[in-house]
Amino acid sequence: MSLLLRGQAALVTGAGGGIGRGVALRFAEQGAAVALHCRTAMAAAGEVASRIRDSGGRAVVFQADLSEESACHRVVHQAAEWADGRLTALVNNAAVQPLRQLPGMTAAEWRAVVDTNLTSVFACTQAAAEIMRDVEGGGSVTHIASIEATHPAPRHTHYSASKAAIVTHARVAAQEYGPHGIRVNTVSPGLIDRDGLAEGWPQGVERWLRAAPLGRLGRPEDVADACVFLASPLASWVTGHDLVVDGGVTARPTW
Repeated sequence: MSLLLRGQAALVTGAGGGIGRGVALRFAEQGAAVALHCRTAMAAAGEVASRIRDSGGRAVVFQADLSEESACHRVVHQAAEWADGRLTALVNNAAVQPLRQLPGMTAAEWRAVVDTNLTSVFACTQAAAEIMRDVEGGGSVTHIASIEATHPAPRHTHYSASKAAIVTHARVAAQEYGPHGIRVNTVSPGLIDRDGLAEGWPQGVERWLRAAPLGRLGRPEDVADACVFLASPLASWVTGHDLVVDGGVTARPTW
């Protein structure tokens, strides 16, 4: 099978673990040079980059707090400079998900989530698009949203609102950047497995498994494969789309 992302240069934010780690590894497997961003997980991101390089790929790690607009622009330009002035794919994955009841939530707590989850998407996309518009063939931007954009959960007001806004941002960005050959989409995962999840939240995992038509939790690779598709030539006529990757949970009736 040919490498779907051969010759591409990608930036994956929040690549220190979980979904971001899976996306970075899958992009490299498909031939892309990958710049990994992390905020604090330098050791974990470095391990992923080393794994990519050991497999014959190209990878580098950049550290930044993407709740700051200037940091978003800096990381995007660092990634492009590392890739010889080219950037063909951006995966906006960096996010936080604290639990907080709405009645007691402060504006500072709200902003901490919105600035990381939403404002970073705005700033990174804006910076990347300025580079991609000068690249032959344009580029692709994929935001990692969530099924909570349309199926919110208690104590997730700030998180769910930020993810809903990301979906709408992608649809508008697809309209404005489309003439420059830049496609913008979202991937909305369901519950993705991680170390300790079943032990720490057994009731939630049990409910999910009962509700999922495919009968399992998601894996980072499931989300990564969707991101590879959207960044590849196979999706050359796909933009402004929200690709739900949830094992069919949201297809079930809620009554």
